[in-house]
Amino acid sequence: MSPIPHPSPIPRPYGVRDVERLLGLSRATIQSLVRAGFVAPEKDWRGTLRFSFQDLIVLRTAQSLVQSRIPQRRITRAMRELRKHLPAAMPLSGLSIGAVADQVVVREGGARWRADSGQYLLEFGGDPASGALSVIERRPEPTAEERAESWFDRGVQLERPDPDAAMRAYQQAIAADPTHLDARINLGRLLHEAGRLVEAERAYRDAVKLGVIDPVLYFNVGVLYQDLRRPREAIKAYEAALLADPDLADAFYNLALLHEELGHRKEAIRNMARYRKLAG
Repeated sequence: MSPIPHPSPIPRPYGVRDVERLLGLSRATIQSLVRAGFVAPEKDWRGTLRFSFQDLIVLRTAQSLVQSRIPQRRITRAMRELRKHLPAAMPLSGLSIGAVADQVVVREGGARWRADSGQYLLEFGGDPASGALSVIERRPEPTAEERAESWFDRGVQLERPDPDAAMRAYQQAIAADPTHLDARINLGRLLHEAGRLVEAERAYRDAVKLGVIDPVLYFNVGVLYQDLRRPREAIKAYEAALLADPDLADAFYNLALLHEELGHRKEAIRNMARYRKLAG
C-alpha cells in the first residue's frame, strides 16, 4: 500500500514587491487595500506580508472596482464571496473581473458569473436580422436583501447632493427589508437634520423595535430628545448607547451636560471625567 501523502498548506508565495510587479499597483495602494479589509495576507517568520493567488485576484479587482465608483460595502461583500469560488492557482489572465451596471461580474473562459453569489449568467451571440438565434441575458431577480442594499447604497451617495432623494432611497430600502437597521438610522438622522423632529422620532422608534442595541442608534435618539427638550429620555438613550459601546466619549459629554442642566452635579462631574479620560 502506498503511503498516504501528508497534506501541505496552500502556499502564499507572493511578497509586496511581487504584487507591485505583477499587478502594477503602488505599495501605497496595496497597503490601503489591505487596511480596507479586502485581503488579509499572512506574515512569514520575519513579519513580511505574503499574499496568495486569491489575494492577487482580489487586490486587482478591488482596485478596479474602487475606480469604477462601486460602493465599498458592495465591493467588500462581492470580494468575500469571490474568494470562495477561486481556485488555489491559475494564470492571472484566466479571469476577467469587472463591473456590469452595479454588479461585480467574473468572466472565466466563455462563462460569466456574479462574484457575490457565484451564479452563472447566460451569454449567447447571434444576429436577429439574419435569423440567428439571439437570447437576451435575463439577470436573476434580486433578493429583498439585495434590493435593500442597492437602495441603501444609493441613499448614502445622495445624502450630500440631495438629502430628500436620499431619504426616499432609505425608505425604499426599508420597504424592501424592514430589518435594515442602517437605513432606519440614516433616515432618522436626515429627518432630524431637516427639522422634522416628529418624523425623526417615529423613524427611530421603528428602529428601536428591531431589538438591536446599536450605539449609533441610541446616541442619535439621545440627541433628538435633547433637541425636543426631553432630558430624562435623552439620558436613558445615552446610557443605552454606552451599554453597547462603553468608549463612546460624546455620550459621556452629553450626559454631563444633561445632568448639569437637571442639577445632578455629582453625575455631571462623573460623566465629564469619563469623557475627558476617553477624549485624551
